[in-house]
Amino acid sequence: MTLQGKVALVAGGTRGAGRGIAIELGAAGATVYVTGRSTRAQQSEYARPETIEETAELVSANGGKGIAVQVDHLVADDVRKLVERIRTEQGRLNILVNDIWGGEKLFEWDKPVWDHNLDNGLRMLRLGIDTHLITAHCALPLLIERPGGLLVEVTDGTAEYNADHYRLSPFYDLAKVAVTRMAWAHAQDLAKHDATSVSLTPGWLRSEMMLEAFGVSEGNWRDATTEVPHFVISETPRFVGRAVAALAADPGRARWNGQSLSSGGLAQVYGFTDLDGSRPDAWRYVPEVQDAGKPADATGYR
Repeated sequence: MTLQGKVALVAGGTRGAGRGIAIELGAAGATVYVTGRSTRAQQSEYARPETIEETAELVSANGGKGIAVQVDHLVADDVRKLVERIRTEQGRLNILVNDIWGGEKLFEWDKPVWDHNLDNGLRMLRLGIDTHLITAHCALPLLIERPGGLLVEVTDGTAEYNADHYRLSPFYDLAKVAVTRMAWAHAQDLAKHDATSVSLTPGWLRSEMMLEAFGVSEGNWRDATTEVPHFVISETPRFVGRAVAALAADPGRARWNGQSLSSGGLAQVYGFTDLDGSRPDAWRYVPEVQDAGKPADATGYR
């Protein structure tokens, strides 16, 4: 599998799934523009240590070329400048990954709309939906200039699961379901340009924030299963990254156009594994986890 000569934009690549996707695209040989708000000189509202420069360096260290660009994807002019830079420097865009989020500190569990903080809920929708639309509006014209482009809209939950499971609150529920529908809508337009659009969810993600929440590191993450046995179905951010890389390298990827996909499901098709050689498939088991009393929305998306 090689993506040599391909140019990717991972919008929202500072940490978590975005970082894992950027690294794996780089490992396959792609040039990867990594965007986000957190840099070594300026933190976002997350106030976390991860930066886009770190992600870009990891892309390069794994065989690709990582380029970090600070972008607030709610600011259309900034996104337009980013796309023009890619056009000037590369002349093309082959892969667009919309992984922009930013809502971990905004959602409230099991709160009806009247109890949920309204400002936080509306901010979540802006970060989780508007950013994706703005980025698609600005970047897809460059992507469709050459046949074979790929758009990946990253969300939380498969369409099948989200269709009959309530996701935390009306705000979070809408943010995640809307991204899946957005990918389907883009698919109708992109097919006319020999391009493919999919929505993709990781499983129970061992993101930086999730590992911290469980008081473990990637090196000893299994220790958390003593308290939460179902954590055994979790996966690294690199696993969903390998899913994106497999899609991007597949000349027949158009067969997935408009579909809702998962990292575990694609692993069964393409044969890739997680870093430890395992092949987790969390969305096969999440309903069972819920039935066992574990909150169904504890999949630790970011």
